[in-house]
Formats: sequence, C-alpha cells, structure tokens
Amino acid sequence: MNNNYYAILMAGGVGSRFWPVSTTEFPKQFHDMLGCGETLIQKTFSRLAKLIPAENILILTNERYNDLVLQQLPMVSQNQVLLEPAMRNTAPCILYASLKIQKQNPDALVVVAPSDHWIEDETAFIENLQTSFDFCSKENALMTLGIQPTFPNTGFGYIEYNKSDENQVKKVSHFREKPDYETAKSFLESGNFLWNGGIFIWSIQSVLEAFEKFQPQMLALFSEGIPVYNTDAEADFILKNYALAENISIDYAVMENANNVYVLPADFDWNDLGTWGSLHEKLRKDANNNAVVNAKVFLENASNNIIRTDASKLIIIDGLSDYIIVDKEDVLLIFPKGKEQEIKSIVARIETNK
Repeated sequence: MNNNYYAILMAGGVGSRFWPVSTTEFPKQFHDMLGCGETLIQKTFSRLAKLIPAENILILTNERYNDLVLQQLPMVSQNQVLLEPAMRNTAPCILYASLKIQKQNPDALVVVAPSDHWIEDETAFIENLQTSFDFCSKENALMTLGIQPTFPNTGFGYIEYNKSDENQVKKVSHFREKPDYETAKSFLESGNFLWNGGIFIWSIQSVLEAFEKFQPQMLALFSEGIPVYNTDAEADFILKNYALAENISIDYAVMENANNVYVLPADFDWNDLGTWGSLHEKLRKDANNNAVVNAKVFLENASNNIIRTDASKLIIIDGLSDYIIVDKEDVLLIFPKGKEQEIKSIVARIETNK
C-alpha cells in the first residue's frame, strides 16, 4: 500500500430522515441499514482500506459518537478519531483534518468520503480512486467523483463539464444547485451533468492552497493549532477554537470558487441512502415491490412498501401501498413514501415538544 494515501471519513451526521431507526444518539452510519451484516461506517472503512493503509484513515465525527466509532471500528486508534465539539458543516472539519495530515505527511494524497453511502461495485470504486490519486499526484487539482445520474433527481446538486472534453478526467465548468424537476430533466438530456456525491480527492498541498486563497480567516484560525496537532494538547485547542469557525460546506467554501476543479465520471453504482425511499431502491423486493428488513410479514393487497423492525416481529399488512412502516422500540412509523422528506421536520417538532 502507498503510505502517502490518506482518507477523511465523514461520520458526524444525524440522518434524521431515517427516523426512528436513525436518532441523534445513534445515527444511521452506525446501523446495518440493509441487513447485510455490516454497518454503513464499517462497510465504508473496509472499502477504503483496500487501497489506503488503515492507520491513515481519519474519522471525523461529533464528540458524542466517539465510543460508537471505537466500538464498531476496533482497528482504529483514538488519535485517528477527530471529534467535532460543535456542528460547523464540512469545510472546518476537512481543514482541521487536513492540517493534521500535513503535519504527519506533507506529500499526502487525500480522499474525503461520507460514511453513509452505499457502493456495491467496490472494485470499480477502487479503480476510480486510484485514477484520481494518480491525477492529483501530478496536477494541482481539486477532484471529485461525479455520479452518473439515472433519473432527474431534484435532491442532489449537479456537476457540469464541457461536452467536448474527451479526457477521462474532465474540467468542471459549473456546480449547479439542486434543480427543479424540469431543470433536472434538461440536465440528463444534455448528457454532460453528473450528480455531486460529495467524494473529493486532492493533494494536501492543493487543498490547503485553496483554503489560503478562499478561506484565509478559517485557515488562520486552525493554523494556530499546528504546534499542538497530533499531541495531547490538540483536544483542548479544538474545544476552545472549533466553534469560532464559520458554518459552511466545502462546496461553498472552496469548490465553487476554485478554477482547478476536475471530475471523474464514476464507473460504480452509488446510492446516498438519504431517505427510506433510497433504501427501498437497494433492498431485495418481493413480486409486489415490497422490501422487508428483519420483519416476518403477512401481506395482502400491499405493494411498494418498505417494512423494517428491530426484531423478527410478525407484521401483518392489508391494503397499504407506497408506505414506510418502521417499528423500533417505543416508536411505530406508518408514513407515505411520497412525503418522506417531511420526516425530518416532524422529528424536529417532536424534539421541540419533549
């Protein structure tokens, strides 16, 4: 393995659209969402470790999930777990991790990857990642893996590249915000738009140069900690200073401003597992398109449902179609799939009324 290869594994999200399975105390990345025997973070770590030395994989997470990370990834040491004391989106935590990596290895090449995505063809993923590392080792480039769109999704941002670009790695023309349906349809018809899956690759030198150019105040804040990074004094510095950083994503902070951004159209299948509906797509289904996790079911006149229980409970359904049915401890969710984006706001109202 190449000791210059590093990964920043993003594992701090709550995944509230997967309530009641995913909660603030126990988010979706720590669950076996597909019933495959591994949690999402375990699956992502093992996938990255096929190319990247395990000791070079850093996990970024909220401080409340420290024990969960160490329980589920026993091969990881505490100094590989970077704890965020406040929610500040992706730019601050990526910068923090990048400065730690630079101190360890200024020649590092880094992939930033979410912990809760589902990729079945791991061989194709590793090949695409290797291509990206090779490109970034030679070029001053900020790269992303663009996902081939399969339908006009309005829930993702899009990456546009020049149609005439015949290179394997393509120069990015524009990042596009989440579109309405008609715009998304036009993107697909154009053929030169990809989904922004939030997987980034760059040299440590290139990304820190980008922060210096576009986020000098944030860089100055976190650079004050360089003398204590990778020492016992690091945690105290982060506790005192992290919340002072701007709450901003890496896309807004850096990627949409830089002119050295490139995209590799991905060869692997991908699902961000952002909602119950996206999970339904990945699960095995019966003849009536019902997907079942853990439950024993008796179904009559039921179609296109997703049904999940914590234990092997018998679930009897008659006359329901296009529903999410989730039984977890003291919560039973029976909710139309077509309204699944509203689950997040319902959870917020429940939390407010506690």
